[in-house]
Amino acid sequence: MDTINGNAASASAAPAAPAQQNGHREDPGGFKLKFCTVCASNQNRSMEGHLRLALANYPVISFGTGSLVRLPGPTITQPNVYKFNETSYDSIYRELEAKDPRLYRANGLLNMLGRNRNIKWGPERWQDWQVGMPRVKKETDKGFEGMEGGVADIVITCEERCWDAVIDDLLNRGSPLNRAVHVINIDIKDNHEEASVGGRAMVDLADSLNKVAKEEREKVGAAAFDSGSGAGRASFDERVPEVIGEWQERWPNLPATWTLAWF
Repeated sequence: MDTINGNAASASAAPAAPAQQNGHREDPGGFKLKFCTVCASNQNRSMEGHLRLALANYPVISFGTGSLVRLPGPTITQPNVYKFNETSYDSIYRELEAKDPRLYRANGLLNMLGRNRNIKWGPERWQDWQVGMPRVKKETDKGFEGMEGGVADIVITCEERCWDAVIDDLLNRGSPLNRAVHVINIDIKDNHEEASVGGRAMVDLADSLNKVAKEEREKVGAAAFDSGSGAGRASFDERVPEVIGEWQERWPNLPATWTLAWF
């Protein structure tokens, strides 16, 4: 998380989350789209989304697009900086707790890191993700089931600069898998309250997209749809903008941007 500023004004305007028991939702089974959530440091917004989608029984992974993981420090010019892929959430938690437990408990970092270490091992960088490579040694990650093959159908970023970074990276990769991926940006302020609202909004969007995906998959056949080919997914791809438009009406305080890209 880069900052802990902003307010939760949009929370009062957001629709209620689906009924859950202890944070979990009953798994209806059947086909599920695969999701990927992305923010700058893979700490706050993407991890809230990761958790919410996993609790809603969706396959999900998460990443950050920054060069380094940056968390607030004692002053704005003294952030806590860590390397992606090499630093666990638990080690960051223990370091900050040793540095200044009162500060980092008060600003919510310890609570956030405590949540994160129960989701997966540590922050991962989008640009280092080898799309299509099996996700080995990730079996304990929440949302792992269904993500074993290392491919997502929907990427949800949490701010415009992350969306830009993802699109640029996909273009640079040159579409080696020739597989369509919908990249959707939801502008979520980088604070704990707004991340919570954003997480609920992601699940609402996921439910809407998955409903349409099931309908189109039934029409074209499971084999064609699951292949991820342009022909197999064309009817679903055409309906995504309409789904996002309807979702935007329910979440007017979370501006969204969408594009179709390729892995």
